[in-house]
Amino acid sequence: MEDGWPLRRAAERFQVAVTTARRWAERYRRYGTAGMADRSSRPHHSPRRTPSRTERRIIKVRLARRWGPARIAFLLRLNPATVHRVLVRYRLARLSHLDRATGAAIRRYERTAPGELIHVDIKKLGNIPDGGGHKAHGRATGGRNSSAHRDPARPRTHHGRPNLGYGYLHNAVDDHSRLAYTEILPDETKETAAAFWQRAQAYFTECGITAQRVPTDNGSCYRSILWRELLTGQGITHKRTRPYRPQTNGKVERYNRTLLDEWAYARLYTSETERRQALPAWLHTYNHHRGHTALGGHPPASRVPNLSGHYS
Repeated sequence: MEDGWPLRRAAERFQVAVTTARRWAERYRRYGTAGMADRSSRPHHSPRRTPSRTERRIIKVRLARRWGPARIAFLLRLNPATVHRVLVRYRLARLSHLDRATGAAIRRYERTAPGELIHVDIKKLGNIPDGGGHKAHGRATGGRNSSAHRDPARPRTHHGRPNLGYGYLHNAVDDHSRLAYTEILPDETKETAAAFWQRAQAYFTECGITAQRVPTDNGSCYRSILWRELLTGQGITHKRTRPYRPQTNGKVERYNRTLLDEWAYARLYTSETERRQALPAWLHTYNHHRGHTALGGHPPASRVPNLSGHYS
C-alpha cells in the first residue's frame, strides 16, 4: 500500500494468495495499523449450532448422572462429538476431576518441598508360576504350570488348586518430587512394614530428603503400636486416611497403577524370579529418566537437586 505495489506482485513476494493480499489491503485502507491485528475466526452467525434446549438437556444429564459424552449421546440420540463440544463450551469439569459419588471437584494438592509428606502403601500381587502363567501360554498350559507350582511356606488347603502365593509391594512415594522406593516382601505384618519403613527412610535420607509426615491407609500393620512408636521415635507425624477414601492417599495409589502397567504386566514373564529381577531397573528408570505428567514431563529426580549426579 505505502510503496504502491500491485496486489499480484505483493502476493507473490509474500507467498500468499491474491485474495489474501486484497483482504489485508482493504483492512489497512479502512482501519490503518489497527486493522493489521489478528481477529477471531468465530462466525457472526451459526445457523447449524446445537439448539439451546438440546444443550440444556446435555448439561442436565451430565450433572445428574455424571456420564461421559458417548453415553449422553446414546441417551439423547446425538453425535458424541456434538456432546463433547457442548461440554467444552460450557467448561464442565472432566469426569476424572470429579468425585463420582458426590460430583464435587477433587481437591488436588502438592507439598512445596521434598519430605513434607511421604505416602506409604502396600499392593498385593499374585506370583507367576515357573514356566509362565495363562497370559504367556493360554489357559491350558498356564493352568498346568500353576497346578505344578509348589510353595513350601504355603501348604495347599484345597486339592487341585494352585498354590502360587503372593508378593507384597511395599511402596513409599514423596509427595513433592514423586521419588519412589519399592520392595517386594513376603507379607504385610507390622514387623515387615516397620522394617520396610526404616530402609525407605534411609533411602530418602541418602537422597537428601527428611521425612516429616507419613500418611497411610488403615491396614492393621499401620494401626499397630510398633508402627506408631517407630514414627514417633523418629519425630515423624503419622496420618491415617479416611476409611474407604483411597483418594486421600492418591499419589501412591496412582504409583501402584503405574507399577502394574509398566512393570508387573508390561511383558510376559516366564517366572516370578524374572519379574522381580526386572524391578530395580524399572524403578531406576522411573525415578531418573521417565517423564512424569504431573512434573511437566520431567523425572522425579529433577525435583531433588542434591540427589547423586545432580550437583551443579
